[in-house]
Amino acid sequence: MNIKEVIQEFVAEKGLDSQVLISIAAEGVLAAYQKKYPHFVLRTRVDEKESFFVEIEKKVVARPTDNEQEISLTKAKNINKDSAVDETIWVPFDGKIGRVEILKARQVIAQRIREIESKQLYEAFKSKEGEIVVGVVQKHERMGVVVAIGEAQAFLPKTNAIPGENLVVGFTIRALLNEVLQEPVDDHQLILDRSSAPFVQRLFELEIPEVFEKIVEIKHIVRVAGYRTKIVVTSRDRNIDPVGTCVGVAGSRIKPILHELHGEKIDVIGWSESLEIRVKNALKPAVIDRIELSPDEQTAYVWLSEDQRAIAIGKGGRNIALVAQLTGVNVQLMMSDASQEEPAQENENQESESDTAE
Repeated sequence: MNIKEVIQEFVAEKGLDSQVLISIAAEGVLAAYQKKYPHFVLRTRVDEKESFFVEIEKKVVARPTDNEQEISLTKAKNINKDSAVDETIWVPFDGKIGRVEILKARQVIAQRIREIESKQLYEAFKSKEGEIVVGVVQKHERMGVVVAIGEAQAFLPKTNAIPGENLVVGFTIRALLNEVLQEPVDDHQLILDRSSAPFVQRLFELEIPEVFEKIVEIKHIVRVAGYRTKIVVTSRDRNIDPVGTCVGVAGSRIKPILHELHGEKIDVIGWSESLEIRVKNALKPAVIDRIELSPDEQTAYVWLSEDQRAIAIGKGGRNIALVAQLTGVNVQLMMSDASQEEPAQENENQESESDTAE
């Protein structure tokens, strides 16, 4: 077996240290011989010319009765002049191996190289977990999309993608590095995310300097990927309008984020100490007439006109669900123009009516 060719086959363009590779190759060679000769005590040795030798441990005896396990004192002294009876000595092994054993060597070498690469990838990216990374869409798989990040490969599962988005091979995308696994799972070690609220928050931090510098603070953010994000912001500087800072003149600052999200709506809401105002602002784009809170502030009764009801609820009830997540209160809609005001519950009829609201 030409072990150097085996090494070259597995390390081309890997950039691994040559001494590490020699050690890996020695493991592979030993595994191959141990597969065929499991009852022998064997070892591999590498000389200064990086040539591999296999040796067997034998017991030094006066008269050998088992040539596979024993060696005479005379022969032992030819190898090591200090040899003595009842000692053990390493002797060159002349056993042969076949294609099955060579395949075993290749498997061991390949596995060890993968382990080293996995460790290097983990160490290189673990500190970037939770940050935005930029990559190029490489290929589509049944469960998601493979994205090239430099020389590394990451995986965007379908469950972490924005519903309905078409990621074209060769196009550049940004994603949240959601998880860095110590070992690959289904050949994937870097797991990406584009569907979570933290992804949008990181986009705001990248695109808006005041958010990155904590002058404008994101108090809370909720999201239904592909539909709408609601984000509450406040300013540490009285002279800075947090909403205007995030949106920009004619939407100049938020447009790159909207483009990254393929047109997903984003409601930027100014923080208020008043829960009533927070609920009113969170219900945008619906126009609210008035709001009353229950004594325990667990429920908000919201009066609005009939034509605003479906807007407040949103398609499939998603807008009002986001409001509840954002404010922490149960929202009950009341019709301002009704002769008898009754709560508008989020039932199945309401959801089907709201489907045509947007």
